[in-house]
Amino acid sequence: MSQHSSNHGHGRHEEHSHGSMKSYTIGFLLSIVLTIIPMVVVFNGLLERTATLLVILITAVAQLLVQLIFFMHIREADKPRYNLMALVLGGIIVITIVAGSVWIMSFNSVVQ
Repeated sequence: MSQHSSNHGHGRHEEHSHGSMKSYTIGFLLSIVLTIIPMVVVFNGLLERTATLLVILITAVAQLLVQLIFFMHIREADKPRYNLMALVLGGIIVITIVAGSVWIMSFNSVVQ
């Protein structure tokens, strides 16, 4: 009779850590703080328009990074980092579409 291994030919099954309660709590608290900061600035009119837009932009980028690091586990991927490469490609596509649209709209206003 033949011997059977414990994995029954399915390859290795590795256990992946998907974050601890501590990391989820830190990410959740950072998300709340990064949501409240621009709300307080806008609702109370604490800054001028340009500074308010800058605060919103900075907190939005920080919020994106918190979501990627703490909840989507982008830094915990094994080699090769397909999730990170797909994210970068998606970002390049979005930036290209938005920049191209803005360029076309600004050129259109010059022509007319």
